[in-house]
Amino acid sequence: MEAPREIQQAFLLGAGLGNRLQPLTSRLPKPLVPLFHRPLISWAMRACAQQSINRFAINTHHLPTCWNEEILQSSFPELEKATISWFHEPILLETGGGLKNIRSWIENRPTLVHNGDIFSTIALDRLIQAHHRNGMLATLALRSSGDAKHIAINEDGSQVLDIRNSLGRANGTHVFTGIYCVQPEMLDFIPAEDVVSVIPAFLKLAEKGLLGCITLDDGFWRDLGDFDSYLTAHRELSLDSAIHPRAIIHPLAHVENSVVGPGAVIAEGARINSSVIWENTTIGSNAELDTCIVYSNKIIDGAHHRQCL
Repeated sequence: MEAPREIQQAFLLGAGLGNRLQPLTSRLPKPLVPLFHRPLISWAMRACAQQSINRFAINTHHLPTCWNEEILQSSFPELEKATISWFHEPILLETGGGLKNIRSWIENRPTLVHNGDIFSTIALDRLIQAHHRNGMLATLALRSSGDAKHIAINEDGSQVLDIRNSLGRANGTHVFTGIYCVQPEMLDFIPAEDVVSVIPAFLKLAEKGLLGCITLDDGFWRDLGDFDSYLTAHRELSLDSAIHPRAIIHPLAHVENSVVGPGAVIAEGARINSSVIWENTTIGSNAELDTCIVYSNKIIDGAHHRQCL
């Protein structure tokens, strides 16, 4: 019997090491670093919840004790009813192995898959509708601009023909967003090895004409996996109040173009520009910070430029 195509559950990839975002990820897994005072992954969960998806699986590996269901549920009112199943990976299984590892959770249901280290406002409803209509085993959300144009598509933009020209069919013209929908039968195309990327399975589907796609250029989409992209997202987006109501900023401190988290303390005389200050951090009176990220528990003083502190 064919699996239903209405999507009511999502798998969020949370197990990555976050090496490009060190040293921030020495304190938190990358999907939990704050974006405008809320865990990055909670924004993806909220976008799913707005499509009536409230059943989630999250895989973990790095710093697994940092994950907390209550914190994620309380991040947004839309997540109060969310249920989360955790799948810890003592050995990192990569994108394909991680998906196959949750097969018992997927059951016979189609699933939306969303990388946990990206922020996006692309139209998930259009992706879900495209997957519902096209009869494919997987449907990828694509962008037509970006640095990693590895996906080749057919003339009407509904089907993936090749990835990195691995099948010798065409050079790439589109970027894969890390967001896609799958039917449970797609898992049969993932190689048997535990540690494996999802890309070989995508290539098998493309070869058989079973890999759909939709280009979604509207909205914001960014991988927040490095220092510059993380800071840029806080400059380009206005997702919430930049200065959290529970931040403690002395009237004679100077804070400009910066995001300051709850419980952060900024002393008299401190000068902060174009920086992100995490919650419960402390900035001393002699601090002069420009384009910095403050994440640690130590008191920050002195002049710093483009540093994680």
